[in-house]
Amino acid sequence: MDFGEKPSRRSLIPSFLYKSVNFEQRNPSSSGFIIPAPAEARIEMFSPAYYAACTTGGMLCCGLTHAAVTPIDVVKCNMQIDPAKYKSIGSAFGIVLKEQGMKGFYRGWVPTLLGYSAQGAFKYGLYEYFKKYYSDVAGPDHAAKYKTLIYLAGSASAEFIADIALCPLEAVKVRVQTQPGFATGLADGLPKLVRAEGISGLYRGIVPLWGRQIPYTMMKFATFENTVEAIYKYAVPVPKQECSNALQLGVSFSGGYIAGVFCAAISHPADNLVSFLNNAKGATVADAVSKLGLWGLCTRGLPLRIVMIGTLTGAQWVIYDACKVYFGLPTTGGGSHDPAPK
Repeated sequence: MDFGEKPSRRSLIPSFLYKSVNFEQRNPSSSGFIIPAPAEARIEMFSPAYYAACTTGGMLCCGLTHAAVTPIDVVKCNMQIDPAKYKSIGSAFGIVLKEQGMKGFYRGWVPTLLGYSAQGAFKYGLYEYFKKYYSDVAGPDHAAKYKTLIYLAGSASAEFIADIALCPLEAVKVRVQTQPGFATGLADGLPKLVRAEGISGLYRGIVPLWGRQIPYTMMKFATFENTVEAIYKYAVPVPKQECSNALQLGVSFSGGYIAGVFCAAISHPADNLVSFLNNAKGATVADAVSKLGLWGLCTRGLPLRIVMIGTLTGAQWVIYDACKVYFGLPTTGGGSHDPAPK
């Protein structure tokens, strides 16, 4: 059997998802799920307006998704901080509900929303910038040959800066979520933390945060880009430009979810460290290893985080690419820089 024959594979995915750009322009009422793009002039690729659009998409996709999973984050952080009390996912949900009520699951949602919105803006906007910059430095031939290195370098550079914006709000979030008597939210939690530990206290977890987020983001972007490219190459029998927005966003979610599973595994030890250090004044990495153990550091709360990060990452890429489509830009990955179909 010749697996290279495209007609034999077309039936794997509903045919209505393969309407070409020209067909949709001639028959706008025939399209399925379409995110409209502005009718006015397109945004030029790699222009300041392009990076502004990517920054907006990053802000929305990270802020909204992290805020939406606040209940899961509350349970995860408490399991990491006090494994003796919160012994399993089920018991942890029950304890939080019993002791704090439903509102306990939404503690820290404001610093979560603001912190990850800022982080996402820098992460996605600067990733697009650094990816283009490093590709230009390498030249067309080397950029194509070593594209994964470009993804890794671009994402690491962007995340380094993004975490500086996130760190203070992450410190407040962890305290609010794991110490119910500490503060009710950002408005009273931030001043209280500064009074107790000074400005430096807001950045006490910056190194573990870099240790968690930089490998996480490198895995997230490199795996996503390569997964999306593979899906369009091997699973979708027509060029990306001829796929509807629905299919392209479906590919974005699939690539994002797969990337999220890898992200969760590689960054989990540092995630446990961040939670531990931000929870206890004066705590050190040695204290965390002593209390949790190396195995606990790598696995405590991991199943819950895999579900959380997989779903989170898939949703982020859908929201981000939906924003790009809205602005008339192509979705991420797959090798096409053509404008999105209207």
